[in-house]
Amino acid sequence: MSQSPKTRPTQDDAEAAVRTLIEWAGDDPDREGLLETPKRVAKAYRELFAGYETDPRDYLERTFDEVGGYDELVILKDIRVVSFCEHHMLPFLGKAHVGYLPSNRVVGISKLARVVHGFARRLQIQEKLTAQIAGAIQDILKPKGVGVVVISEHSCMTMRGVNTPGSRLTTSHLLGEVRDDPRTRQEFFDLVRSGD
Repeated sequence: MSQSPKTRPTQDDAEAAVRTLIEWAGDDPDREGLLETPKRVAKAYRELFAGYETDPRDYLERTFDEVGGYDELVILKDIRVVSFCEHHMLPFLGKAHVGYLPSNRVVGISKLARVVHGFARRLQIQEKLTAQIAGAIQDILKPKGVGVVVISEHSCMTMRGVNTPGSRLTTSHLLGEVRDDPRTRQEFFDLVRSGD
């Protein structure tokens, strides 16, 4: 017996859920300051979770073969990360540093940032996010190696629970020569740390 695919809730459903949360918190969703809040929250969440609307791997499809013999690390640092913890639906904010060792082609640098944003704009844990970014670059570009470092502050730790403002989580995912060659790995981490 096959199950029909689950239909996505409507905008009205999302707004009703926000109204329920406002009431659950103890406030009146019909008071003047909150009248438009359900609509605004639903609109904000559509933007914040836009990663479900795209396949971030598609950004890597257009590459350039004319690299003039360039075969050293390519690293884009300080890519802003805005994501939401899948456990508490609270944001985590930080930066990603993405690098790869090209084999015979490169991708436009803006595409690396788009891949980060595409995976980040989903309910996520940072460890999975880091691995998804690295895996997509490895699978599509087929470089000699990939390195990704994500450093962020998690609201689920800084605003509630253990209440430790300023604490940051660092995750890394290394593939190919960036993982296996000690000199390349060291160069990647040195370049990520440079300029801090």
